[in-house]
Amino acid sequence: MATIRWTMFLMMIALAVLPAADKKGEEGNVRTVQGTVTDAQGAPVDGAVVQIKNMKTLQIRSFITKDGGAFYFHGLSPDVDYELKADFQGASSGTKTLSSFDSRKQAVINLQLKK
Repeated sequence: MATIRWTMFLMMIALAVLPAADKKGEEGNVRTVQGTVTDAQGAPVDGAVVQIKNMKTLQIRSFITKDGGAFYFHGLSPDVDYELKADFQGASSGTKTLSSFDSRKQAVINLQLKK
């Protein structure tokens, strides 16, 4: 009887630890991209809309820039290409690509608006 209890105890510990180990693996297998949106003169733009498009699923996420024109996207798959662009009051940036071949976990891509 004691052997069964001990086995059950070990199984419960293993089940409690496995999800934590699985999440840790997921966190290690994602990347982020951040950057700054600037106007044609190079000044940071607060309130610009930055869009990132997953080129595999075509899902689009948006971020409105904060102080200093900063934006940030997290939880990105390293196996997918992404396209980024910014828009603000009729001005747009060119599209930039975050490639799946880019192995950086924390990429920096800056976007400049043009009329």
